[in-house]
Amino acid sequence: MAFAPGLDPSNLNVSNDKGLLTIAGERTTGGDQLPEGARQYAQERFTGSFRRVIELPQQADPDKVQARYIVGCLLISVGKRETSKPRAITVQ
Repeated sequence: MAFAPGLDPSNLNVSNDKGLLTIAGERTTGGDQLPEGARQYAQERFTGSFRRVIELPQQADPDKVQARYIVGCLLISVGKRETSKPRAITVQ
């Protein structure tokens, strides 16, 4: 889970390459929303682009990665690969 309040989901980019999960995006300033004559004295969130890279475990299945943006939170779920089942081998 990554906290990303105030971001437009179209500005988020999630990718998986060679076992590395990358989360990138850009937060623009919200100063355009101020009424005329108003001034902003403090800003709690940074603006600009960001990027985080997370190494996935070997059991992670790259085909089972899903990302959802819900109420300011980016939820990423990664499924596990099916483990190989033991089987008997006939000796000839």
